[in-house]
Amino acid sequence: MSKELVIKNIFITGGSGKVGSAVIPELMKAGYKVRALRFDNEETPEVTEIMDGDLRDKTLAKRALKDMDAVIHLGNCKENRELFLESNVSGTFYLIDEAKNCGHIQQFIQAGSDARAGIYYYPRPFPIDENFPHAGYPGYYPLSKVLEETICEQMRIQYGIPITVLRFSWVHGQDDILAHATLKGPQWGVPIWKEIAETPEQKRFVAEGLDAACRMDHVDGTPGMRHIVGLPDVVQAVMRAIGNKAAIGKAFAIAAPSPFTYDVLSEYISKKLDIPVLRFSVPEFNDFRHDISFARSVLGYAPTYDIFKIVDEAVAFRKAGKKRIDTKYIG
Repeated sequence: MSKELVIKNIFITGGSGKVGSAVIPELMKAGYKVRALRFDNEETPEVTEIMDGDLRDKTLAKRALKDMDAVIHLGNCKENRELFLESNVSGTFYLIDEAKNCGHIQQFIQAGSDARAGIYYYPRPFPIDENFPHAGYPGYYPLSKVLEETICEQMRIQYGIPITVLRFSWVHGQDDILAHATLKGPQWGVPIWKEIAETPEQKRFVAEGLDAACRMDHVDGTPGMRHIVGLPDVVQAVMRAIGNKAAIGKAFAIAAPSPFTYDVLSEYISKKLDIPVLRFSVPEFNDFRHDISFARSVLGYAPTYDIFKIVDEAVAFRKAGKKRIDTKYIG
């Protein structure tokens, strides 16, 4: 039987991002020594050590992984044709290849995404589980997530690298759900409601600068169904995975306790913000949901952020006068 994991020192990328900035305080609180990669002087939570650098730098990995026991790789760029191959794909390879060469990395946690399963754009009539094949929707980001996971899979098969993949659904923190599901936005994610306004009522709301809770329907009038995840549940998943021997060599779907439908979401936001519901028909949208039973059983993952709690915290965020923080980390 292989020895237990003894993880004390962790290198983390994407520390200034949404997930990283929430994970780091929990790692520090748990007693880990954390070395965080900082890109372009971005603000990073308090850590043991900050390392300035760029994932595109071929020489970074050797310095970054020196004396480390584990890696939490969160850094990436989104829809950027010029950068995604170097930053996301090559950057991931450099780190895993160094984990192979140095021989002392006991766990490599890779941030995956449900983008690799073609959610939203392609029909998914059954819950998506870990065995669903890679089938990313159009875009450079989903392509990069498929390529990153392929590297992870092959490096595990070929060299036995102790990799754990956490496939996050669309992560919501701050007031993200309100930015997404209200007409005034600020228009985060898809669809962009103002761009698809076509009925007289929709156009009037846009022209007059009115706000509304946006309901996404299929062409037959039934509400769309979607599965996202609250940021605290993502943090929980990372913390349950790190040092978990049973998680080595596996991938996990990380999502909310259950999916939601847009009729329920829009009505709830309508009541919380005292704004009307505005319905949109979106032909290209396909329902999807994730099966998180594997993460529950192996990691002990126990998500608590359903759509109501996600909305409640977003409303509280705004009432407290907090401002959204946009992260610029490209890799």
